[in-house]
Amino acid sequence: MNPDIERRVNETPFIDTHEHIIEESVRLGEPDGALFTCNDWAYLFWGYAASDLVSAGMPQPDVERFLGPEADCDEKWRLFAPFWPRIRHTGYGLAARLSIQELYQEDDFTENSYRRINEKYLARIREGYYREVLRDVAGIESCQVNSLHDVFCETAQPDLLMQDISILSLSEPDIAGCLRLCSLPASTLDEWHALIDWFFETYGPRAVAVKSQMAYNRRLDYEAVKEDSARPLFSRLASGETLAPAEQKALQDHLFRYCLARSREFGLPVKLHTGYFAGTGHMMLDRVSQNASDLCRLVQEFPDITFVVMHIGYPFQEQMIALAKHYPNVAIDMCWAWIVNPAASVRFVKDFLMAVPSNKLLTFGGDYVAVEQVVGHAKVARRGLTRALSELVDEGWLSVGEALALVPELMNGNARSIFGQGSAEGAAGA
Repeated sequence: MNPDIERRVNETPFIDTHEHIIEESVRLGEPDGALFTCNDWAYLFWGYAASDLVSAGMPQPDVERFLGPEADCDEKWRLFAPFWPRIRHTGYGLAARLSIQELYQEDDFTENSYRRINEKYLARIREGYYREVLRDVAGIESCQVNSLHDVFCETAQPDLLMQDISILSLSEPDIAGCLRLCSLPASTLDEWHALIDWFFETYGPRAVAVKSQMAYNRRLDYEAVKEDSARPLFSRLASGETLAPAEQKALQDHLFRYCLARSREFGLPVKLHTGYFAGTGHMMLDRVSQNASDLCRLVQEFPDITFVVMHIGYPFQEQMIALAKHYPNVAIDMCWAWIVNPAASVRFVKDFLMAVPSNKLLTFGGDYVAVEQVVGHAKVARRGLTRALSELVDEGWLSVGEALALVPELMNGNARSIFGQGSAEGAAGA
């Protein structure tokens, strides 16, 4: 890899455009059984790496015990050890190894190191450690967080953990869940519109973007459904009636587009999950393959909204490159992609830059709940971005000077432009 490009990438801070990081105050307490399931070295595998353990053959009950609070460190090692050699080379496994190297100065998870890793893991958890881990170790200026608990998280660190408005429960809709967050009535469509308005008016001025992961549950073919058609559907749902699938889709279509209209009023980019599914055993690739084509209608009908297509649509990333090249209001976010498949992500950067204006690419989002895991992912992303730019130079597509000029744009400048972020003081390089 070109040493000048490597140096520039390593010295440049990322703006991290997608995380699910829980609040530091939660991590300073006891595990809550939801997103914070245990407080030991196994938590470094919560989420994506655990999915690779399942894919490698680890029984689901053993995974749950491994990630739970009951087993001690030694038992967790016995559960984990047979499967770690099978996944340590994957993007998920690589990010875990790089995290412990950067945070705890340990090379790997071994029979001789796991107890030391656990001690160092616990020693690092103290007030203020999020800022230390993200800025000082990972070289991240700020993160954009999509809370998995709330529509909008009232974070204690707004300069570090900027927040998205999650419209999943607003457009699905999750009536009971939203009523736990506000005291407005919600028995009619007009009242639900007013509830959506309240969330946007309350949190829109502080939000950095809007986020939806509805592609896990349905296609992104959101049609224009009028209020008169949606009104009786919502009333029936609010009364406890189960809607037929076509009726559910029609109501979701209407509410999603209503949220888009509110996003436009507040000037908020709209982040959409596309591509690969987290977890194991439930992904329908035929639906995933339609994400790009389904989005065409939306981006045409809302030309004044910036749509941020997340996760590069893997494994259908070439379609997303075509989407971003053709539509001025589409940007692509590489969040999560680097650890789903590091080699494919290197190829994606090269293909993207040869086809699409460079201001439309966002190159890092860790997409983690545990802050420690972000460190290794950022390291993978820096390595991959360096390799992609170096190969473009070696192949004669870019000069070294052109590649160096792209680095700050790809790592933080595009995010600043798309999301209107100012530069955070005190951001450290990697």
